[in-house]
Amino acid sequence: MDDVAFKLSLKLRIDWSEMDTYQHVNNVNFMKYMQSARVQFWEVTGLAQLYSETKKGPMLVSTQCDFKHPLFFPGDVIIKTRVAFLKNSSFGLQHRLYNDTGKLCAEGHDVAVCFDFNTDKTFGITDQLRQIMMQY
Repeated sequence: MDDVAFKLSLKLRIDWSEMDTYQHVNNVNFMKYMQSARVQFWEVTGLAQLYSETKKGPMLVSTQCDFKHPLFFPGDVIIKTRVAFLKNSSFGLQHRLYNDTGKLCAEGHDVAVCFDFNTDKTFGITDQLRQIMMQY
C-alpha cells in the first residue's frame, strides 16, 4: 500500500533509555510508539474527548507488531497511521514505523472496540464518528 493513504504522521525522538543490550531500540518500545500514534488518532477524531465527557470511548482489544529493521539512538521514529477497517462497533488501525532515512522498521495493527464504560458494553460507531474516522 502506498504511504499516501497514511494521513496521520507522528515523529518521536528516540531516547537513549530505549536501547537494549544489542544497542538498538528494545522491541517493547515499538509498542509504545504505536500507542502514541493510537492516542493521536483518538485525539484527532474526538474519541478522547468523547471518553472524557461520557465515559464512552475506544478500548484496545488487540495489537500486533512485525519487526522489519532495528531503530537506533540517536534518531527519530516516524509513525504513520491509517484506518484499516470500520465495522459496527470496532475498528482497526495500521501503523508503519520508519527511521530517519525513511527505512521501514516495523508494521503494526491495532483493533479497538467502542466501549461504554458506564454499562460495560460495546456501542455502535455513530454515522458522525464514522465520517470523521474515514478521513484517516
